[in-house]
Parts: sequence; structure tokens; C-alpha cells
Amino acid sequence: MPRVKQAPPKWRRCPEDRPQQIIKAALQVFGECGLANARLQDIAERAGVSKGTIYLYFPNKEELFREMVRQTAVAAIARAEQANTPGTPTNQLLAYMRGYWAFVRSPVFSTIYRLVLGELHQFPDLAAFYAHEVVARGQKLLAGIIRRGIDAGEFRDIDPMIAARMLVALTVMNGIWRDEHTGVPLLAHKSDDEVFNELAQFYLHAIAPGDGAFAQADGASSDAVSFIPIIND
Repeated sequence: MPRVKQAPPKWRRCPEDRPQQIIKAALQVFGECGLANARLQDIAERAGVSKGTIYLYFPNKEELFREMVRQTAVAAIARAEQANTPGTPTNQLLAYMRGYWAFVRSPVFSTIYRLVLGELHQFPDLAAFYAHEVVARGQKLLAGIIRRGIDAGEFRDIDPMIAARMLVALTVMNGIWRDEHTGVPLLAHKSDDEVFNELAQFYLHAIAPGDGAFAQADGASSDAVSFIPIIND
């Protein structure tokens, strides 16, 4: 019986895909082992390349982490920066919130967030990189939308950077409470759409102009605030 010839590995047929395969493998290994314990040899085996091949593109695993972040979190911010969302600042804010919520609920964000929270204190240069390229850049974009809403009278007069930071915190925390990697996801009984609608309603009322934005915080009954309709895509 003639021997069946095996197809060559994909990276041999498409050498231009090697960096992407390596980054994808790194994301998986970093998620399983953490950044400190991840080995380039393990990443190479997962990517189907030799360890030496990784060095052709990335000098070390720290630079591999940077490129992984650039192609995921930074790329998502860049797309949002280039988006030309029509309508009012409120419409633009909702579009941003939907896109950010979708990213926060992705496996990529789950891995990156666990690395940032649990390990970047061991890598000061990477922590500074993430703070500048992801946190600061994302908050600047979001603060710009909020500033336009303030100028248009749609949002109350609040420091846009503080408002941006609070929205990021709300979104990330609600995303974590939905994340199965937490072991006991506190919001497992709700769908992503339900949680997003709750988040959007709460936040838009928090930055709404007028005294109504503070009614519940001041102890008034929930009837004192007329909630916006449920937001659908």
C-alpha cells in the first residue's frame, strides 16, 4: 500500500503567517501558564515552529507580549478612533460602550486582564507600556466623546477623564462577574445583553444633566428616576 504523503505544516506553506501563529500560540500559553512561567519553547511547540524561529521575529517573551497587546487591545482602540459613528454624542458613547463590552467579554481580554492584574507588577516596563498604550489611549478617546456630550448639553458638567475611568471600571467589573474563569460567575444567570443594558442605563443616568442624575444616590426611591428604554442593537 503506497505511503500517504503528509501535508507540510501550514507555516511552511505560508511563512508570512508565522508571526501571527506565534502570537496566537503565545496568547494561549500566557493564558495557561502566566507570563512569568511561560517558556518560549512551549510557545514554539504550540505554534508548530522551532524556538529559533521565534527569535527571528521576537527577541524575548516580553516583546511577544507587547505585540500580542498591540494586535488585540491596541488594535481595538485604533478601530474605535477611526470609527465615524453618526448621530449625537449619546449615540457615539453607546456605540463605544457596545464595542468595549464586546471586547471585555472576549477570551482575549480575559487572558490579558489576568496577566495585567496578576503579573505586570513583576515587569515594570510592560506595566508602563500597557498603561500608556492601552489605558491612557482608551480613556483619552472615551473622554473626548464625553466632552462633546457635555458641550452639547447631553451630559452633566463632569471631568471627562474621571467619567471615562468610571465607565471602564464598571464595564470591566461587570465583565469579570460574567467570566467563567472566576470559578463562580456572579452574573451567570443573566445574558451579556441584559448586563450591558443594565450597565448602559446606570451609566447614562449617572452622567445625565440635571438633578435627576443624583436622585437615587441621594436616597430617593427608584420611582424618582425615569429610566431610559432598554437599549437594543
